[in-house]
Amino acid sequence: MKRWMVFLGVFLSFTLLALGCSKKEEVIRVGVAAQMTGAEAKMGSDFKNGVSIAVEEWNSKGGIFGKKIEIIAGDDQADPKQAVAVANKMVNDGVVGVVGHFNSSCSIPASDVYGRANVPMITPASTNPLLTGRGLRGVFRVCGTDEQQGKVAADFARTRLNVKKVAVLHDKTTYGQGFADLFRKHLGDGVEIVYYGGIAKGDKDFKPVLTAVREKRPELVFFGGIYPETGLLVKQAREINMTAPFLSGDGSIDPKFVEIAGDKAAEGTYLTFSPDPHAIPTAKEFIGKYKAKYGELGPYSIYAYDAINILLTAIRETGTTEGKAVIEKLHSMEFAGALGKLKFTEKGDVSQLPYVVWITRNGKFEEYWKP
Repeated sequence: MKRWMVFLGVFLSFTLLALGCSKKEEVIRVGVAAQMTGAEAKMGSDFKNGVSIAVEEWNSKGGIFGKKIEIIAGDDQADPKQAVAVANKMVNDGVVGVVGHFNSSCSIPASDVYGRANVPMITPASTNPLLTGRGLRGVFRVCGTDEQQGKVAADFARTRLNVKKVAVLHDKTTYGQGFADLFRKHLGDGVEIVYYGGIAKGDKDFKPVLTAVREKRPELVFFGGIYPETGLLVKQAREINMTAPFLSGDGSIDPKFVEIAGDKAAEGTYLTFSPDPHAIPTAKEFIGKYKAKYGELGPYSIYAYDAINILLTAIRETGTTEGKAVIEKLHSMEFAGALGKLKFTEKGDVSQLPYVVWITRNGKFEEYWKP
C-alpha cells in the first residue's frame, strides 16, 4: 500500500510538472520594463498601456504560432541597480524580447544583461547615444538620440531666440547630464554659458541653486532632466521672480510637468520632442484606441506600441523566437508602424526621426519651431 501511494505521488508530481511546462509553452512572453512606481511612474504606465493595446490586437488574431502573447512587466523604479535586477528576472522568466527601459541610466546596464542572453531589447525612450554605441547587436531604439535633440535645442536657442547668455542645469543622470552636455557642445562659441551645474534628482527645494542662477542674469535656462524636477524648477524660478524662459527636452514634455509647475509658471516653457503624432495619418487608429481605453495619450505610448509591434512582427516573419535570428531580422526589415516607416541602422537606431521645439501655452503643448 505504501509503495502504491509513493508511486501515485511521483506520478502526480510528474504529471503536474508536465502540465506546468505545457502551459508555459502555450504562451509567448514579452517584457515591458520601466519605472512603474515612484515620481516618474506615469512614464512606465504609458509604456505598458501602449504595449497592452498591441498585444490585445495580436491575441485577437490568434497570437503568434497559435500561441497567446503574455506581458511580463518589470518595475525598475528609475534605478540602474533595480533595472539590472529586472533584466535578469526577464531573462529567467523566458521573455523573447523586451520593450524598455525608459531612463538611459537604466537601459544601458540592463542592455548588458539582455545582450549576454541574446534577448532583443527595443527602448521607446532612452536617448543617450552610448546605449547603441557599444556594439551590442540586440539593442534598438525607436526614438531619436540626444545628439540629434541637443543640436535642435541649441540651434533653436541660438538662431530663433538669439540668446547670448545661457544657464545650463541637469539632474546628474546619464540622460540629463548627457543631454545638457550635448546642448552645450552644439551652442558653439557664440553663446556664453554663465552657469553650469547639477541638481539632485528627487530633491524638492531648488531655490538656492535658482538664486545663484538668477544672479548671472541668463536670457535662457536649459535643463536636462525629467518632469518632476523640471516642474519644480520652473515653479520655484517664478516664485523668486526669475523671468528667463526654460528650455528642456523629451523627458519633460508630459502633462505632469504642467501639473507640478502650474499653468501660469509653465507658460512659455520650450521643450524639444518629435512632431505631433496626431498629425500622422498612420497613428490615427492607435490614438483613437488609446484614448478610448486610457485617456490622454502619453508622450511615449505610441513609441512603446510600435516597439512591441516591431518585435512581434520580426518573430512572426522569422518563424522562431530564437534570439539571434530575431535580432538579425530586426536589423534587416523595414516596418510600417503607427509612426510611419521605421528601419534600424547597423547600430540599432532609427534611420530618421526629426525633432521639433514645442511651447507650453494655456496648460497645453503646441508645436512651435521646426529646424
